[in-house]
Amino acid sequence: MVRLDFSVLQAVNHSGGAGVTVPHLSRHAISNTRRSRMSQEIFEWTWLALLIAISTVRKVHVHKAGQRASLKGIPIPEATLMVLWGLAAGVLPLFYMFSPWLDFADFPSEIPQALRVVGVALFVFAIWLLHRSHADLGKHWSATVEFKDDHVLVTEGAYERIRHPMYAAHVLWGMAQVLLFPNFIVGPLALILIFGIMALRIPREERAMIEKFGDAYRQYMERTGCILPKWIHRHVHH
Repeated sequence: MVRLDFSVLQAVNHSGGAGVTVPHLSRHAISNTRRSRMSQEIFEWTWLALLIAISTVRKVHVHKAGQRASLKGIPIPEATLMVLWGLAAGVLPLFYMFSPWLDFADFPSEIPQALRVVGVALFVFAIWLLHRSHADLGKHWSATVEFKDDHVLVTEGAYERIRHPMYAAHVLWGMAQVLLFPNFIVGPLALILIFGIMALRIPREERAMIEKFGDAYRQYMERTGCILPKWIHRHVHH
């Protein structure tokens, strides 16, 4: 890929042009650099495959629910963050993969391969959790806070211990991106934005749920966590 070979070309250019040996790069160092870049490429292409998978899962379940993924009816601040999140989670990493323009924000050292493997595992789990939460919610899912005549409070499956498993899936997605892209912009931006979206949407959604379901939802809130099971939440705070 163009971005991955660009730094080597820069080293040659700084040495005085084509055909000139670069004295500060040993053959062993060049070999290690190539292996490191090849490893990074593998994880980036893995990320792309998982991005396609999670996008497909979302689209299939939205279609099954008879809904459209639309920003219509969503308050402007939330809609703005959601658009920015889409760019940060999908477009920006692609831009990083295929161009050198964000290299200035690269980490000073590579992400350890073990952490990258953890990133892949988190992304896979995010895909499963998004699928499970959509499947459990079924036709009751909507992009905005709206209720159907036969709307029921779903408290089983992915919703048994946490109230917002879809947001949890997106947080895992963001964490995976941090571990897969060694860049101060591409890595954390999607994770930062999803927390901003949650800060705006979750309180409004829960007020609407209380208004609709009353004490049943209040009791559900008492025994569940927001995006983490309540026992984990208590352990962290103690």
